Amino acid sequence: MEVDQVVCLPRLSRVAVCGGTHGNELSGVYLVRELLRTGGGAAAAAGEGGPEVLTVMSNPRAVQQCRRYVETDLNRCFTHAILNGPPSENAPYEITRSRELNALLGPKGSPEAADLVCDLHNTTANMGLCLIAYSDCDWICLQIFRHLQRAMPDVPMRFIHFDISCKESYSLDSVGKHGFAMEIGPQPHGVVRSNVFTAMKLGVRHTLDWVGMFNSGTVFEGGCVEVYTMVRNIDYPRDKETHSITAAIHPQLQDRDFCLLRPGDPLFQTFSGETLRYKGGEPLYPFFINECAYYEKGIAVSLARKTHVMVPAIRVQAGEGRADRREFTSEEEE
Repeated sequence: MEVDQVVCLPRLSRVAVCGGTHGNELSGVYLVRELLRTGGGAAAAAGEGGPEVLTVMSNPRAVQQCRRYVETDLNRCFTHAILNGPPSENAPYEITRSRELNALLGPKGSPEAADLVCDLHNTTANMGLCLIAYSDCDWICLQIFRHLQRAMPDVPMRFIHFDISCKESYSLDSVGKHGFAMEIGPQPHGVVRSNVFTAMKLGVRHTLDWVGMFNSGTVFEGGCVEVYTMVRNIDYPRDKETHSITAAIHPQLQDRDFCLLRPGDPLFQTFSGETLRYKGGEPLYPFFINECAYYEKGIAVSLARKTHVMVPAIRVQAGEGRADRREFTSEEEE
C-alpha cells in the first residue's frame, strides 16, 4: 500500500470507557465496576501503544437507585448551552453531573478533550451490538467498527449514524474528539444477562487493543462499511385526550430490528386487534423496536436508510507511533 493512500491521524493518548450513563442499563454498570476493581483500564495502558484509560461511572446516583436517571436524562445534557450555562443550586442532578463529566473528559470541543469516549449502553430491543455515532466519516470510529466485526464474527453488529444536521450532539460520547455509544441488546433494564455482558466486555477489550495497535504504528487497510443512517422516528398511536398509547408493535415486526420494513407491512396492532400498516414512501430499516425507555420519548421505532461508506486506510501520524509496523488486513490473524 502506498503511503500517500493512507490517512494519517493523531495518536489516541487518552481514552474514556463510561458506564451507567443510564443507571438501569446494567452491563455497562457491572463492566465499569469490574474494570475499577481489577484495574482493567490501567492494565490496558501498560502494553505497547496503550493509551491512558479513564474508567468512569457516569451517573452514580441513578446507578445506586437502578433507575435510568434521577431527574433528567443525563445522555441529553451534553450540549454547549447546558455545559456552559450558569451554575445553579437548583439545577437537576444530571445537569450538574454533565458539567463534572465535561470537566473530567473535556471540555467538549477543546484540544484537551479525551481522544476517544466509549459510552456503554443496553437496549431492550433485539439489536445485537451497535456502535452509534454522529458522523459517518469519522475514520477512527469506523475502523474500530471494522476491527470489532473481524474480532467478534459471531456477534450481530451494525454501525448507526445519527445524522443531526444542523442540531448539536447531546450525548456523553460527543465530549471526546472521537466517540461512540456501544449499544447492546436485547437486555431488560434492571437486569444483567451473561451473554450481553460478555459481548460488551469483549467489545471494550478489542476497542482498547485496536487503539494500542493504532498508536504503535499499525496501518489499517481501507474498505467498505455498511452504515445505517437514522431517517426518522415513529411514535405509537395515541388517544388524543389522554395521550396513552392505543396499539403495540405488531407481532410480525417485534424483534426484527434491521429487517427491511416495506410500505404496507404490518407496523402496529391496536388493542382492539386491528393491524396498522407502515405508510412510508420507501422501504427503511427499523431499529430500537419497542425500546422500553423510549415510551416516554414518543418513539415506538426508529427507521434508517442503509448506505455503504468507503473507509480509507489509516495510521498514526509520523513520529507518534513505532516505525515499520506491518499492515493489518482482514486476512491476517490478530
